[in-house]
Amino acid sequence: MPKQNRKPLVGIVMGSDSDLPVMTETARMLGELNVPYELEIASAHRSPERAAAYARTAAKRGLHVIVVGAGGAFHLGGVIAAHTTLPVIAVPLAGSPLGGIDALLAAVQMPGGVPVGVMAVGKAGAVNAAIFAAQILAATDRNLHRRLVHHKEKLAREVTKKNTRLKQELSR
Repeated sequence: MPKQNRKPLVGIVMGSDSDLPVMTETARMLGELNVPYELEIASAHRSPERAAAYARTAAKRGLHVIVVGAGGAFHLGGVIAAHTTLPVIAVPLAGSPLGGIDALLAAVQMPGGVPVGVMAVGKAGAVNAAIFAAQILAATDRNLHRRLVHHKEKLAREVTKKNTRLKQELSR
């Protein structure tokens, strides 16, 4: 992950350091898009005051979006969303015997008035959370919008290359 000298715009919060391997994907993608971020560990159960304080001070510290990675009952996302008006994006994690389905179901059932946008379980969700956060920011940032357009063009080129390889393999 690149060292960042700019003020973070996206907060990446996770309930435990065991979540870091997945949530690093969010950081990596934000880095690719040149979006400054910060990483934080705050548990809804083991450090509820820390989690609430993080959310309450996020906007004052210059954050515009918060990405939350958590497993189980996904309480961390609800706690963060309850204490801020910033957009909160959930990345359900597979930390229990249920493989993340419990976190996914919990994240999509936030009570009315406490919205949390929910991505897929695991690494794909972590990557998509970064892209979605960048899309939110790009509504008022033309340069970031261009970087997202280039990212989508890169994805399309990769598919074209894969299709070409497939055709070559099938013609042998």
